Amino acid sequence: MPFFDLLSILIALYLASLASSYAITGVPGGVNTITGQRPFRQEFSTFKNSGPPFDLYILSLQQLQQQNQSALLSFYQVAGIHGHPYIAWDGVQGGYQAGYCTHGSILFPSWHRPYMVLYEQLLWNNAQRIAATYPAAQRSTYQAAATSFRVPYWDWAINATMPDPVNDPMITINTPRGTLSMVNPLYNYTFHPHPSATDFPPTDTIAQYNSTLRYPNFATGESQPSLANAQLQANAEAIQVLTYQLIADQSNYAPFSNSGYTDARGDAYNSLENMHNAIHAFVGGGGHMSIIPYAGFDPIFWLHHANVDRLLAIWQAIYPNSYTTPEVNAEGTFTIAPGSNDTISSPLTPFHSDGYGTLYTSTTARYTRYFGYTYPEVVDWGVNATQLSSNVRTALNNLYNPTGSISTRSVPHKYKRHSNITGPYPHPNATTSKSSTGEYQYFVNIRVDRSALHRPFFIHFFLGPVPPNPITWSHAPTLIASHSILYYPIATNTTTTTSPTYGQLPLNHALARLKPSPPDTAPPTVEEVLKNELSWRVQDFESRHVETGGVRGLKIFVVGREVLQRAGGDRFAVYGGWGVLRGATEGKVGGVGEGEGM
Repeated sequence: MPFFDLLSILIALYLASLASSYAITGVPGGVNTITGQRPFRQEFSTFKNSGPPFDLYILSLQQLQQQNQSALLSFYQVAGIHGHPYIAWDGVQGGYQAGYCTHGSILFPSWHRPYMVLYEQLLWNNAQRIAATYPAAQRSTYQAAATSFRVPYWDWAINATMPDPVNDPMITINTPRGTLSMVNPLYNYTFHPHPSATDFPPTDTIAQYNSTLRYPNFATGESQPSLANAQLQANAEAIQVLTYQLIADQSNYAPFSNSGYTDARGDAYNSLENMHNAIHAFVGGGGHMSIIPYAGFDPIFWLHHANVDRLLAIWQAIYPNSYTTPEVNAEGTFTIAPGSNDTISSPLTPFHSDGYGTLYTSTTARYTRYFGYTYPEVVDWGVNATQLSSNVRTALNNLYNPTGSISTRSVPHKYKRHSNITGPYPHPNATTSKSSTGEYQYFVNIRVDRSALHRPFFIHFFLGPVPPNPITWSHAPTLIASHSILYYPIATNTTTTTSPTYGQLPLNHALARLKPSPPDTAPPTVEEVLKNELSWRVQDFESRHVETGGVRGLKIFVVGREVLQRAGGDRFAVYGGWGVLRGATEGKVGGVGEGEGM
């Protein structure tokens, strides 16, 4: 053997002996390394009818869930990265009583990207082995499906309720042994064995259950998917409006990315993390998905987070020049001390990009192309950045704003300014416009301390009568939408301070269905309607009413803006500045009135 060949082998063997961490590299199958073309992650309603890919997905997930819970790459250990048990994964040690997940942090979107890739990589590996066991007549078809396999996503902005197969305890698919009905790994995860008190604190109500639950009946320990879907459906219009508005109107990554952005103004109260929080809360309803340290164990977590990653990819394609900027991490994680400064170079623990201990950062996890997948809206090969942005804008308009306007009615530009309306009404361009009509959009802005109740809670907003029974609040006919706070206490060895969190909910859809409807949607009219009809209630995740006056740091106010130009094609609407309708909430507990700060 030539000397240099022998030397190369010895070096490779030496490097292999040094490798000690699990490399999250993404899936190579189906990737054209020359053109950059790669398989899509598909929306679940399409993917469920795909045949072999869906069969392999179910079987691969079943196999992952059945692994010994002590194995590094088992479903239990991978799901536990997000929160409980607070232990090191892949050798990455931490000093704080928390999970690795970065919530209320500039790292929130980028941290979850390699996390999703890890999950996809494990399922892809399983799919390769399973495909090889199908009968000879089907094997090549299943092996081809396994090669291009990518995990699906649930687009909750279009399909607000949970996908049908997710709600059923049993599922029928084509297996290597023929068509079989089997326990559905998407319905729940059953612990085997049940986690110890060290892993799951017995003081947590949810820790006693042997399987993951959604909107649980705590008396029977059973999931109630119909109630979860009722709450999702009640918020469907708001979810779609907020998803579209967030991407179409927020070009700054910092307020787009997370709910802990500290310079929040009228145009920065919604965020990707807020949208993410809402789905966790509506699906979980007090069950595992709604409690951050347990959320990763619910199989729907991964469908949900694939969509969160997709919205990030869409936003990145539209605004390629904005990304991570330094921001204080108020609460910290397993490896990040509370009060630390997160930056683009902060390690995304515990995710390794190679076998030698190199941790991902927001720089090295920035694009989906690094990991061998993309989404149907983001075809980034064969186009330049300008063309890609245009294509993705068009796709976003077609998906979430097909009529070209979120607003429901047109109103006159000119009106008598109400004394309690402050801000840039009318829009500066309105006086020079030849058009006789404009459109107005209204939102409720919410600011509250994340730890206000020391437990998670909803703030439900109503336009009209509030039902007397709190059990019905989450899906009441007069519900505008619900804002959720996914708080879970974190015990650290560092003193933490309370941190504000922000939210925003749309009002136009509720104004349109109000009976009798307002004569117009000019700000003075809307302010008067909201003064009489707008109210809110606070409720914890066990459906208990909480007095609003006891919610620390709560500030509620209504904002509005003029829309001067409708969206269409690859063009987004042109928006005016925000005005504050102080009279809408003045005198109400938690409401911001005349002369008060926000």
